[in-house]
Amino acid sequence: MPSDSSASRRSLWRDADFRRLWVGQSVSQLGEHTSLVVLPLIAVLTLHVDAGRLGVLRAVGQAPILLLSLFVGAWVDRWRTRTVMVLADAGRAVVLGAAVVAGLLGVLGLPSLLVVAFAVGALSVFFDVAYQTSLVRLVRRDQLLPGNSALEGSRSAAQIGGPALGGALVSLLSAPVALASGALFFVLSFLSIRRIRRPEPTPGRGERPAKVWRRIQEGLRFVVADPALRAVGLASAAFQFSFAAMTTVYLLFLPRELHLSGTAVGLALAATGPGALLGALLAARLPGRFGHGAVLVSAAALGDGVLLCVPALHGPAAVTVPVLVAVNLVFGAFGQLVNVTVMAVRQAVTPDGMQGRVAATITFAGMGLTPLGSLLGGLLAEQRGLRTGLLVTATGMLLSPALMALSPLARLGRTLPTPPSA
Repeated sequence: MPSDSSASRRSLWRDADFRRLWVGQSVSQLGEHTSLVVLPLIAVLTLHVDAGRLGVLRAVGQAPILLLSLFVGAWVDRWRTRTVMVLADAGRAVVLGAAVVAGLLGVLGLPSLLVVAFAVGALSVFFDVAYQTSLVRLVRRDQLLPGNSALEGSRSAAQIGGPALGGALVSLLSAPVALASGALFFVLSFLSIRRIRRPEPTPGRGERPAKVWRRIQEGLRFVVADPALRAVGLASAAFQFSFAAMTTVYLLFLPRELHLSGTAVGLALAATGPGALLGALLAARLPGRFGHGAVLVSAAALGDGVLLCVPALHGPAAVTVPVLVAVNLVFGAFGQLVNVTVMAVRQAVTPDGMQGRVAATITFAGMGLTPLGSLLGGLLAEQRGLRTGLLVTATGMLLSPALMALSPLARLGRTLPTPPSA
């Protein structure tokens, strides 16, 4: 007889509204991952910025996570998630469309890229909190793991296509064409998500600022008081800070130290995608077989540790590119396994009325330090050199699995925990 999990997966894919969410989130993630590579590559390859200014560009794009996440979480708990997602998609399409016009007119400089990066980053905060909250409102709790596996698998597919497409378009065609591709994906996401028909309860509106602050404080207190969620926040903060620093150095290391073209850089980065797709598939099975805690700690240690191979690379592209593809494949697989498992744990221990605020609080804790990480990466690259900077930042990423190993997350068993009765 088929297992309950298999039946849950089959019934999930029969749900037309879930399919619309999945399609919309997939193409939206493709647009986001294309833009995340296109903007820095335009700065490096077209505008020839130095390490410090690249760090500033990345920090500006990540700053909305620090500035907006907590407010967005409080608002999303009181808004229809479908409305939030379609408005975020429409806004990002308009911003990138304006950047395309600026590129065609020859006025797309670093100041314009800073504005575009901040605006796209701000709207992405709204979309990401909303789609995570939307899943909880659309599916049953026993479908959270397969649902997250599907959504994170689509994000993995975006990691395959986005970097490769962005790198190739910037290198072979032009900056306006590369930016236009991102805008097109956001338009397609808008068209899919707006077709979701399942009604959501009408949230309350018109809160006074003090009431919003109280709701933010409720989310913060809930995360701090729950040992599992607190550990997720700390481990995520350690990972994202180090990863932001490492990525800033990495984007300079590949073209300037290893002398790779934009297409080769896109190919190397895109290798994360197939690995992440594999990780998303494994996440639907391994935690239930070996335990959520064992999977989290071991996958995080292996995925982060493999990046220590990159600073040792030397030689021509024929040697370095295959090694980079293999490293990113392993990093993508184990990193995605951690992402899906953590998200399922977080959603399982959180009451329905707190989902948006908890998602935003974890995002704030995990991603809020990324602007500082990007600045640190640029500073290390300038002061210590690209190879040393990459080694230091890659080593820092191992703090995340160490924190998980010392926390209650390591003791989670084969079944997901449940939210507190309160």
